Amino acid sequence: MPAAVRKFRRETSEISCCLKYLLFSSNVILWLSALLVLSIGIWAWSEKGMFRNIYRLHFIALDPAFVLIVLGGVTFLLGFMGSVGALRENTCLLGAYAIFLSVLLIAEIGFCAVAFVLKDKGWIKDQATEGLKAFIRHYREDADQQNLIDWIQEDWLQCCGIDGPKDWDSNNYFNCSSIAIGSREACGVPFSCCRRRPQEVIKNKQCGYDVRKEGHPVDRNIHERGCLRAGEDWLEAHLISVAIGCVALLILQILGICFAQNLRADIYTQKSKWH
Repeated sequence: MPAAVRKFRRETSEISCCLKYLLFSSNVILWLSALLVLSIGIWAWSEKGMFRNIYRLHFIALDPAFVLIVLGGVTFLLGFMGSVGALRENTCLLGAYAIFLSVLLIAEIGFCAVAFVLKDKGWIKDQATEGLKAFIRHYREDADQQNLIDWIQEDWLQCCGIDGPKDWDSNNYFNCSSIAIGSREACGVPFSCCRRRPQEVIKNKQCGYDVRKEGHPVDRNIHERGCLRAGEDWLEAHLISVAIGCVALLILQILGICFAQNLRADIYTQKSKWH
């Protein structure tokens, strides 16, 4: 091969392999993770028969399976554009990837700013209260929502209801008036409200029965603190960790935008030398 040709090829090979494959590998991991999340969400929806019962979509915003589908779908698209764009050196996909990340970044910063401005006006607290109310009302109607609130009450926050166990009166099964129709759970709470006993291996699923009935012993062995207050306490205790996680996420997004733009610039530089 003539020396002039070899020299020309060396001069035009200016794309950073390190940058290219770093962007590719990180987005492949993101893409595969998103595919897993998306698959779980679709599977959960199909198991509940949501594809056959579209009329139930008025609970969609609070449906954990739907949240997984949306989160997985958006992340899948992002990872696909980043990985394929980097591997194929496609400037259109890399540009779309950078724009997509920029929009997400602006939306996240805007949400944080709005939340900070409205935090003293109780907007966040009101939204959390409305969400928990919906979870309690539809506790027995959606298995995913039921599992989610059970996890919140039993494992994460160790709480019961919104402000306390009395909030479960808004659920038809746990309402004290349900005694008249023979509900065994009337004037009770879900098992996830119960405190774990020492050395308890298998939790008693009936531990919440009748605990809100008049004349029931004062020591009910359930969590008396509401989940709203418990959530506030948890956030205060883990504020630094949450802030570090948010900042790390923003930095990763900014790096992704910068890497994509730098790779696009290298590709354009290389193409311009061929003409």
